[in-house]
Amino acid sequence: MDILLVGGLLLAIMMVLLSGGVWIAMTLAICGWVGQAFFTDTQPGKNLFSAFWESNASWELAALPLFIWMGEILFRTKLSEEMFEGLRPWLNRVPGRLMHTTILGCGIFGSVSGSSAATCATISKVALPELLKRGYSEKLALGSLATAGTLGILIPPSITMVVYAVAADASIIRIFLAGFLPGILLMMLFSGYIMWWSLRHPEQVPAADPPTTFIEKIKLSRSLIPCAALIVFVCWVLIAGYATATECAAYGVVGSLALAAWSRSLTWSNFWEGLMGTTRSSCMIMFILAGAAFLTKTMAFTGIPRELAEWVNAMHLSPLALIGVLTVVYLILGTALDGISMIVLTSAVVLPMIQKAGFDLIWFGIFIVLLVEIAEVTPPVGFNLFVLQNMTGKDSNTIARAALPFFACLVVCIVLITVFPQIVTILPDMVMGADQ
Repeated sequence: MDILLVGGLLLAIMMVLLSGGVWIAMTLAICGWVGQAFFTDTQPGKNLFSAFWESNASWELAALPLFIWMGEILFRTKLSEEMFEGLRPWLNRVPGRLMHTTILGCGIFGSVSGSSAATCATISKVALPELLKRGYSEKLALGSLATAGTLGILIPPSITMVVYAVAADASIIRIFLAGFLPGILLMMLFSGYIMWWSLRHPEQVPAADPPTTFIEKIKLSRSLIPCAALIVFVCWVLIAGYATATECAAYGVVGSLALAAWSRSLTWSNFWEGLMGTTRSSCMIMFILAGAAFLTKTMAFTGIPRELAEWVNAMHLSPLALIGVLTVVYLILGTALDGISMIVLTSAVVLPMIQKAGFDLIWFGIFIVLLVEIAEVTPPVGFNLFVLQNMTGKDSNTIARAALPFFACLVVCIVLITVFPQIVTILPDMVMGADQ
């Protein structure tokens, strides 16, 4: 049977199962089982167990439940409420006001966690209840959280970037440096849309507080200092090289517990509730990761990603046309694969094509990371959509529709770095030299 026909059949099965209410992780695993059992000569049972083990037996993944627990502590002990109260006077005159905290929070937290899932889950747990309580638009909040959560894989350090650097035999430090300016640009695009939306729909944004002086803002922001100090400390120990992302997550949990105890808002009740909430969220995410890993094995065995890449190579396109077609191919792959798998399964064919066309491999690394970000919010296997679905009870298609305007911001960012590649290359060239 034709490989692309197999891919279409698996996608159809996935859509039927998801629309029937089957658990997301189970849907992914069932599609993987069908693909291996009927279209390959492998043993699906053996691969199922290996995929589940390999996807979760990871030291790096240990950071995920710790960061989620940190968010649970901040949420359940009212530290998050104090943090929002401290930010309110500073964002009072900005269109969108506290809605920008979703972008700022995901950008800052993403630089620490390096994980899209951890960023989306943690910031959603902290920000969403506070925004809804204050009367902000739920649709705008869900859309911004789904897409801004992807900043965890664009703003260094990023596991996806490391995987690409290894596959492309490129400098990890260089590609880390290349991610900063596109990350800032993307945050500006997200915040710009929130400002534009807020000016268009002023009735859906809480009224501004009376103007305050600079001294009054400082006094009102005293409650912001403890949480801000914790975030700065976690970021500093990571950037300075004193701790790994997993160790930083542990510091974050200990710091959150200490702040909650110091503010006398930590009780045995909310401690236990936070621990149980963390367990549920972590198990949900890891179960989905395991199902996605099994489906990825199926894709590798059937050869669908490689077939797509070789099909593009056979077209002998111009450089810009090549980028356009690769964009479409990676968007298609993003409906069924996680970002790391997309890179690993296609790099052997795609990277020589990119070099031959004259594109810089560092630039292409950021380009493909942005495409991976789009994949995180693309149905039916948009991972951030699943995270928010399980945390809010909202249908993933509802969240995907809310994310559409921010999805467009991601596309605009891709267009900008394609037209102006210096956005990506200027910082690594300044720090390490153009010939490095």
